[in-house]
Amino acid sequence: MVRSLRLAVVLIALLAAAPMARAAEAVDLLLVLAADVSRSVDAPKYQLQREGYAQALSDPRVLNAIRSGLNRRIAVCFVEWSGVGSQQVVIDWTLIDGPKAAREFGDKLMESRRSFADRTSISAAIEFSVAQFARAPYEAKRRTIDVSGDGTNNSGRAVTDARDEAVALGMTINGLVILSDRPLPWNPEHTNPPGGLANYYRNNVMGGPGSFVMEAKDFNSFGQAIIAKLIAEIADARMPRNGDAKRSLE
Repeated sequence: MVRSLRLAVVLIALLAAAPMARAAEAVDLLLVLAADVSRSVDAPKYQLQREGYAQALSDPRVLNAIRSGLNRRIAVCFVEWSGVGSQQVVIDWTLIDGPKAAREFGDKLMESRRSFADRTSISAAIEFSVAQFARAPYEAKRRTIDVSGDGTNNSGRAVTDARDEAVALGMTINGLVILSDRPLPWNPEHTNPPGGLANYYRNNVMGGPGSFVMEAKDFNSFGQAIIAKLIAEIADARMPRNGDAKRSLE
């Protein structure tokens, strides 16, 4: 009888603890930062892009936006992408809840090596980013993919198909386009498509609730652009899905 009672107490304790063990920590946003490292991004551009991402999360304005949320924290996963088979998690899901965590994230990013220098498959980048949410150890009502790039999709399947599938799963895809003054000699419409790269991203890449596209006039202005974009994403800004959603930074 005593043994049965003890066993019952143990079983009750295990059952009570099980939901707690399974429950993921709540954050205000699950954010995949998907950075283009295709061959049109040369070494100086790559360095400016990497520095922009590394410094952005530590910016006081971004940290204030994080602290303004219900849970006062977000989780970020940093991905680099290029061609169809070229996607890599550079920094896995990381909780950002203050200056220390943001600084450590940036330091780790700056110490990481470049992943690829292949073609440009935005569709594969979206697919890979979507898969990261399933393995996130955190839980959030909002899941956003932040795609930055300097060219059109020129590898893999149609980017609109990948976008539509992600949106159907309840995700938001935002774009940060990096404009190029000089088109690529071997493929000028890749970085400078008809109507402009920002318009291409609005029509083919962005999607989901509150989605938008921002412009960085060049790689030198990328750092300020990513700060503005992070603030908008963290604050869950509701921007109109039309020409007014276009923002640019000199």
